[in-house]
Order: sequence, then C-alpha cells, then structure tokens
Amino acid sequence: METDEFWNIIETARSNTREGHAFDEALVDLLTSRSEQDILEYEERFDELHDAVGRWDVWAAAYLIGGGCSDDSFTDFRAGLIALGRQWYERAAGAPDSLAEHPTVIAAAADGDHVLFYERVNYAAAYAFKRMTGDEEDFYEAWDRHCAAQPGPERDSVDMGEDFDFDDPEEMRRRLPRLAALYLTPGAA
Repeated sequence: METDEFWNIIETARSNTREGHAFDEALVDLLTSRSEQDILEYEERFDELHDAVGRWDVWAAAYLIGGGCSDDSFTDFRAGLIALGRQWYERAAGAPDSLAEHPTVIAAAADGDHVLFYERVNYAAAYAFKRMTGDEEDFYEAWDRHCAAQPGPERDSVDMGEDFDFDDPEEMRRRLPRLAALYLTPGAA
C-alpha cells in the first residue's frame, strides 16, 4: 500500500468519526470494506510509520503529555500520532515539540487530561480481520504468512536517537520547551 493510500484511509476514518462512533471504529469499518490483502498492506505501512516515531524525543513528548509514559503507553501514543492524520503525524515526527500547538494537547494540558494515547488503533487491522472472518487469530496467521513472503532482510531496528532523562525538568525544557511550558510546573527543579 502506497503512503498516500494509507493516509487516505486514516483521513477518511477521521472524517467518519462522530458522536458514538470513535475513530478506531470508523477505521475498522473502512478496513473491513477492503480485501484481506489490503488490510495486511495497511498493517505493513502502519508498522513502518509507527516504528519511524519510536524515538527518545517523541517518547519525551509522550512523557510530558501523559504525565509519564511506559513502553506500552508509548506504543499507544505512536498510534495516537497516526490517528491525528498525516499533517500532524509529520509535524510531530519532524519536531515533537510542535505538539504543543495541537488544540487537543493545549486543552488537555489546561484540564490535566492525558491525550493522544490510542491503544485500539494499534489493533485496527486485527479487529477488521476478526469482523471479516470471525476469528482474530486469522489476522496473526495471515500476517505471519505475509511477512514471510516479503523479500529482503528483516526490518532493522529504528535508531531511537539520544537517550536522556525525562525526569530532569531542565533537560525537558531544553529539548521540548513548548510542551514543557504547558506541562511542567513553573520553577520545578
């Protein structure tokens, strides 16, 4: 699946979101209307984009926005970045501190809420397969076959960049000044 087609699916799901019909449900609806091969190709592109933001600077943004962030939560945060759509995903991938400009992040900081952690988006392809076949395991079996059939070496691990101390307020202010201004208590040492 080409990148533009992937983002078209995400944007269409975003536009189909309404009261009582969350983004993840709209996404599963769209995927269910496609072929099993399309769902596998969607998952392949999702994984590539998800892995591409598996970096320390993005994790630091998640840490500030979430008031802490475990490795499982970071997985959910990256899915949440994808759910924001292409424009915000690319902005956050290029400069995680730009999330300080997102209206949802600004509102959440003022209210003390934690946003952008979207676990169910990680499993949209599996849920679509389950809806189509009646068994979620069918997805994982098909996914294993799909991956085994792909030419070339296995995917390399992503360079996460420079690790740093998320609990050091000065370091966080230096690296993510706008998010730190939203989420860190002024004068915190």
